[in-house]
Amino acid sequence: MTTSAPTEPALSADVMALAGELAAERSKPEWQTFNLNLNDEQIEIRDWAHTFAADVMRPAASEWDERETTPWPVIQEAAKIGLYGMDASINLFIDPSGLLMPLVQEELFWGDAGIGMSLVGTGLASSAVFSNGTPEQWSQWLPRCYGTADDVRVAAFCSSEPGAGSDVSAIRTKATYDEKTDEWVINGQKAWATNGGIADIHVVVATVDPSLGSKGQAAFVVPKSEVKGLEQGTKLKKHGLRASHTADVFFDQVRIPAANVLGGKEKLDERLARAREKNGTASRGNASMATFEITRHIVGSQAIGIARAAYEFALEYAKGREQFGRPIIDNQGIAFKLADMATEIDAARLLVWRAGFMSAALMRGQQIDYRHGEGSMAKLKASEVAVKVTEEAIQILGGNGYTREYPVERMHRDSKIYTIFEGTSEIQRLVISRAISGMRIR
Repeated sequence: MTTSAPTEPALSADVMALAGELAAERSKPEWQTFNLNLNDEQIEIRDWAHTFAADVMRPAASEWDERETTPWPVIQEAAKIGLYGMDASINLFIDPSGLLMPLVQEELFWGDAGIGMSLVGTGLASSAVFSNGTPEQWSQWLPRCYGTADDVRVAAFCSSEPGAGSDVSAIRTKATYDEKTDEWVINGQKAWATNGGIADIHVVVATVDPSLGSKGQAAFVVPKSEVKGLEQGTKLKKHGLRASHTADVFFDQVRIPAANVLGGKEKLDERLARAREKNGTASRGNASMATFEITRHIVGSQAIGIARAAYEFALEYAKGREQFGRPIIDNQGIAFKLADMATEIDAARLLVWRAGFMSAALMRGQQIDYRHGEGSMAKLKASEVAVKVTEEAIQILGGNGYTREYPVERMHRDSKIYTIFEGTSEIQRLVISRAISGMRIR
């Protein structure tokens, strides 16, 4: 059977010419919107953080993990070169790419997660000031969160409670306004506070109107050195991140000026009034969630740093370790593990970068469709990849991986918390499922 040739080509000369014109037009810089290449500034800052992580953090990692205390000398070194507090600077000046913070934190947590958390733990408190506060409050409180190179300080973000972890609406710490003295009076207990008790500045999420649930909450700045009634409770002995201080904090009739509510009392009163008019359904603001929404992908970058460190160590070990007369990487079972580890790390990083880019665009006031749980996707994927990769690294090292003579067991211990804090994996899946189904995330 024969068929006749088509009378015209599938793509006519006119179509081909138009395609050529469009190709020329879209080769211009303004059309190149998708680009995974870092610019010179990003590379320089990433490499700067990497050098500090390799030269200062890694040699000290085992010591501070064993000591289970805040590595003040390392924080001091970071402050001297301008690395400590860099997260606040990035927030204030709004990195247009949204990548600088993830890049820096991946490198720091590649160095060591426990020390890394001590270096960036203040960032959660400063992010709360930035996301909930006024420009005047930024100027007043952000410098005090970090101190100076000669007098380093840390800050604490106090949200979780013994009965309120993932469920922020269950927060029972109460802030009551005293009209006679124009002060807030705070009472309650906070749990799992990074730098809790040793910080000067504590940013505390408290309930102002319990009838409104999470919509009746606000964030307050509590400077420990200026108040009475703030006490550190139990310092937690943790499975991982042991070089980071974590403790309960108690607030007993703690009085602070009315101006210490982030955003200002007038705006708080307006927000509460709107929420009461709609029985709490109209106001979508809440101090904990406003902070977590801009930090989830950054937490994901920390998990990627841990995963990458474990992968790189396992890769080099597999190249050098010989069994049955050849390097163990020559065995498909080992090689395929490493292939999966590399693939999962890169996939998680791309989710983090996407969320970073989108959140930065929102902060610049750009209209962008950031409502499908992108931050939660990044945090979920990165945290679970970190646990899996560090576990596989131990498996590749065999018995050696189970000992403290090798760093991968510490990396595995450090990784687990990432599926728990700042929203468990289950909560992230809940957020994502609601987002993709068109339901309100919160």
